[in-house]
Amino acid sequence: MAVFEGTLVSTGSPRFAIVLGRFNDLVTGKLLEGCQDCLKRHGIDVNPEGTQVDYAWVPGSFEIPLVARQLALSGRYNAIICLGAVIRGSTPHFDYVAAEVAKGVAAIGFQTGVPVIFGVLTTDTLQQALERAGIKANHGWDYAMSALEMASLMGEIHSAMGAGGSAARLGPGVALSAQPAIAGDGSSV
Repeated sequence: MAVFEGTLVSTGSPRFAIVLGRFNDLVTGKLLEGCQDCLKRHGIDVNPEGTQVDYAWVPGSFEIPLVARQLALSGRYNAIICLGAVIRGSTPHFDYVAAEVAKGVAAIGFQTGVPVIFGVLTTDTLQQALERAGIKANHGWDYAMSALEMASLMGEIHSAMGAGGSAARLGPGVALSAQPAIAGDGSSV
């Protein structure tokens, strides 16, 4: 039986992409600072001119999944961190945006096998968002930690699968497969 667990120590030269929603940039800018601080303290070069982290700014949180998916499909990144802030207003707009962003980000990981971290704050007030972006704690740090751990974990799993990418036995009757999952209608998921 195998046990897989990611670490927070980067080996090699992992690459990350950070997709940021410009809307509510007072909040997303603070999340980015926390994220960069964590990555930097774990040995990642966060310089936009460097080779380890690429940044993509999008108009708002709703646009995050489209760009994150394109980046994941490029095959260049060990993990993608999505940062945004959706703050409840007086209309149902919040519910639609928050739900679709969450579904979109989750789908990217399933579709591509690349870890995609959901770092989109969904709060009732601007004050709550600011508290989570640095006043009380900066969740940007937490999102970066998740990306580091997931990049490491997926590296371990891929190593166990072997260079051929075929299914690797992990224990009695348990296998990992590099084949895409197929939905009931025959399409890839």
